Amino acid sequence: MSRTSPRGASRPVRSRVGVVVAAVVLVVLLVLIARSAGGLGNLLDVALGPEQRSSEQAPAGSARAALDGLPIKGKAPKTGYSREQFGQAWQDVDANGCDTRDDVLARDMTDVVYSRTDPCQVSSGVLVDPYTPKEIRFQRGPRSAEVQIDHLVALSDAWQTGAQQWTPEQREQFANDPLNLLAVDGPLNSAKGDGDAATWLPPNKGFRCQYVARQIAVKAKYGAWVTQAERDAMADVLDTCPDQPLPRDDGGVGPQPGASGVPSARGPFESCADAKAAGATPLRSGDPGWNPRLDRDGNGVACT
Repeated sequence: MSRTSPRGASRPVRSRVGVVVAAVVLVVLLVLIARSAGGLGNLLDVALGPEQRSSEQAPAGSARAALDGLPIKGKAPKTGYSREQFGQAWQDVDANGCDTRDDVLARDMTDVVYSRTDPCQVSSGVLVDPYTPKEIRFQRGPRSAEVQIDHLVALSDAWQTGAQQWTPEQREQFANDPLNLLAVDGPLNSAKGDGDAATWLPPNKGFRCQYVARQIAVKAKYGAWVTQAERDAMADVLDTCPDQPLPRDDGGVGPQPGASGVPSARGPFESCADAKAAGATPLRSGDPGWNPRLDRDGNGVACT
């Protein structure tokens, strides 16, 4: 004789099915929220709140910790902006006798050759472009623009995020600050224009953590603010490298004249042995002598 199950026997099964369905719905909702919020980083902000998330995940001295300290505001009007608001281009702000452009070229290139008639002027060199990264052979002359000096935080962007309130001297220092300058592929720099991290990032994804860390360091140094979209874009990049250090600011870039008045080349170190011999290790992105070739894991620190 067959036995019939009690009416309530199917309830545990139905209950388990209901739990599974609810879990699936929750996962789908989280995915949709993540997409609409612009990524996992912003999803964590939605779930935890940006303050709780930053306090739990940002190591001291990291670019992320510095980002969390930057004020967030909308951009001010661009009214009144001109390049002249930041002083004459490429001043000799470190008083080494060489202009800032040549200082940065000498810092960021290898095989540097100086002009026979001007001991400061870089005639040629080899740049490993951090934005692509490809090797560019620089030769002063008709093709000089193949290598340009990028303001990581563009002057126009700075004007709209605090520089209007700076003194002329502060703006001139900003425009020539080695922390904010990098020798890069010329056409790509032109394509970047005055974009911030929300609208432009280097095609070389391995350099993006170092790139936004430098931008954050510059904005923190000068008291500039970030927009919400810019902050979110920076946070998304740094979510992939939460320990990315804030680059050091040594206050100078150019080779200092020796007794003869001729500067010695201070291009990137060719090897970690050279960097150690010079007492420059560990090397961090933005340090004098930095060479991206030595940064094998792409974390912005080499020769540890």
